Amino acid sequence: MSPEPATARLSFVTLDQFLKQLPPELKILHDGGSGGSLLRWVEPSELEDPTPYLPEGEFLLTAGLPFLGEGGTAAKVDAYVRRLVDAKVAALGFGIRPYFDAVPEALVEACRTHDLTLFEVPESVPFAAIGLEFSQLLETDNARVFRQLAETNRQLMRAVLSPRPEHELLAALVQRVPVWALLVGADGRVRARGHNAGGSSGVEHSLLAPMLERLLSGSGPRVEMDGFEQPGSALVFGHPLRSTKDANLGALILGSDAPLTPAQNNVVQSAVGLLELLVRQRTSGSLAPSQLATAVLLHPESLVSGGTKHVNGLKDLLAQSLSSTRSAQMRVIQGVRVDGAADDGPVREVLQWRRLFDTKLVEITEYGFAAITRLRVDDSLLADIEKLGWRLVIGEPTELHGLSAAYQRASSLRSRVLSSGMSARVDEVTWTVTGLLGREAGTMLAERLLAPVLALEPDRRDPLLSVLRGWLSENGSWDGSAKLLGLHRNSVRRQIGVLGELLDMDLNQAQVRAELWFALQYVDELVDSTELAGTT
Repeated sequence: MSPEPATARLSFVTLDQFLKQLPPELKILHDGGSGGSLLRWVEPSELEDPTPYLPEGEFLLTAGLPFLGEGGTAAKVDAYVRRLVDAKVAALGFGIRPYFDAVPEALVEACRTHDLTLFEVPESVPFAAIGLEFSQLLETDNARVFRQLAETNRQLMRAVLSPRPEHELLAALVQRVPVWALLVGADGRVRARGHNAGGSSGVEHSLLAPMLERLLSGSGPRVEMDGFEQPGSALVFGHPLRSTKDANLGALILGSDAPLTPAQNNVVQSAVGLLELLVRQRTSGSLAPSQLATAVLLHPESLVSGGTKHVNGLKDLLAQSLSSTRSAQMRVIQGVRVDGAADDGPVREVLQWRRLFDTKLVEITEYGFAAITRLRVDDSLLADIEKLGWRLVIGEPTELHGLSAAYQRASSLRSRVLSSGMSARVDEVTWTVTGLLGREAGTMLAERLLAPVLALEPDRRDPLLSVLRGWLSENGSWDGSAKLLGLHRNSVRRQIGVLGELLDMDLNQAQVRAELWFALQYVDELVDSTELAGTT
């Protein structure tokens, strides 16, 4: 038998693995052969029919309450077990006491009939201890998943940087995931193959023609499915490789005899993303290597955790791309197009941003562009770019290890730039909800939420807004807000009731209070602008 791939058993715990962690006092009364099956959770239930609430692969625990009285008849016990088997429960644990001193024979017989694994749980082992043991084991398994995924991603990245990146990437993929792999170009011809550990090379190319036609003629992210009788091909699935403009540049087709685990699918998605970058490189000429490097550097999970030699090599490449030194800091820039900006096409845009930011690290994105530069992007350069119809999010200084976090912080401000039409510098932003929301979005929120109150005459509107602000600032305390506002608590209560009716909101809900509090931070500016408009 071929060795099991490193990720073949990631991200789940089997019943056998779990039982090895449990106290030896648990006694197996019937082995239904489910020891190697996926165990998703451990759950106690005393419902007569718990199956509507159970996921597949559950270890169900019961103290026997469903089997008291008429529920203990052979027919009802048999029906109970049959429902568990239909719901694909992995095993049943029966707790001794307080209802039973021994596992009912009818239950043992039903589990044998329907082949459901049954355990006797002694009084000395609480159900809570079993659940805690499972959660701890699952946490340990997840940590192992992340370590192995990190190593897998590093292997994929090394393949991308090799002289034959497409072939090496497929070889790395099939080493980590139990599949065969086929890379097909936009013309339908095979560009690279990967054989799985079992030696299967897939199905005849002609049989894949219908799937390829769907992959190369469709649009958007998608997965096409098929299946064949050849070994290793019971499940065949294809991923399109797309350009930034959603043109189909090729496809990755994979085959396996069993569904992939979530961890294995994660590896596949990483491979698809890297292959897309590679085929874009091949079709975009000499500009593509810098776009590939930019995309990798902005998502460096698998790169920056490497050894010192590997990281220093990256820093050298980065410095050369930025016309800088290894120790110099850099910034992530994100650009969004506003009305009036010309669409010059990806090649001219890349050349333009490379020139303006003095960098080779530019990526054309769905929202505009992203770049890594050593420049501070002073007000003069920003003004020149804004004249072209663009607005920028300018990141704070960072180093190689901080590029991903810097990119995420810049991304969090992109919607603010779009709504306000004004560029933003990350290191000048107030990192609060109101600071991130921005003036335009904040006044829009105030206008929408408080519209019924804002429509009132000022002598009615202003006292209500004052009471609402005071009451919210005191966390809904009647006495605290009354003291703050100089009103009787009953008066505060009455006006809050009026506000609730006007706004058609339940002011007892924390989310409603939070949204109103944020809206109130902008209401004065909104009121002032409304009154100013009324006097002109």
